[in-house]
Amino acid sequence: MNLKHPAFKAAFPLTLPVMAGYLMLGMAYGILMSEKGFPFYWTFIMSSVVFAGALQYASITLLVSVFDPLTALILAILVNIRHLFYGIAMLEKFKGLKGKFFMIYGMADEAFSINATVTPPDHVQPHQFYLWTTGLCYLYWQVACWSGHLVGGFIPDSIKGFDFVLTALFFVMFLNQWSTPSNRKTLILGVVMTILALLVFPRAQFLLGAMVLIILSLFIVEGKVRV
Repeated sequence: MNLKHPAFKAAFPLTLPVMAGYLMLGMAYGILMSEKGFPFYWTFIMSSVVFAGALQYASITLLVSVFDPLTALILAILVNIRHLFYGIAMLEKFKGLKGKFFMIYGMADEAFSINATVTPPDHVQPHQFYLWTTGLCYLYWQVACWSGHLVGGFIPDSIKGFDFVLTALFFVMFLNQWSTPSNRKTLILGVVMTILALLVFPRAQFLLGAMVLIILSLFIVEGKVRV
């Protein structure tokens, strides 16, 4: 790893906010895995292979529940379906570039935001800039998850609330989106569909049902589907 590489110098400052966010979220995930009794290698495998924050949190419940591969598959698709559109948006940028397979695999929300909106400096090769951005985001998440698991063994059982970290993050994101009036219709729709799912579906399947209802209702409201 050449820390004097021009691409690193261009990408690193842009990823510092990502590092700050990943540090808290990743450590909380690692601590949760430790609290649930999973050995370190499970955290290592999940963070390294899955590399999807929201799905990793959701997978903790899946791993300690009755084996249901179909639900796990559908949930994974719905939670990460946005990455399909990320990929479409980056087709031209990544076309023919070295390392594109890793850049596609590591296209987390934060890496996508940087690579999609930032133009690399003239003296930096685009593929090197994208690789460094993706690689740094990937590295931050791994170190945070692993550190959280190792630290989790020293945290007293009396300390609660780590499982609320992702909920708190989404609530803050909700409030941030609510500040834009044009987003409120969609946000209200999501809340209503979630409540409906709680009333209609069993608690074990309510999240999956809520996501299906939200997606269908968005298509209908936006006029994508005629009924």
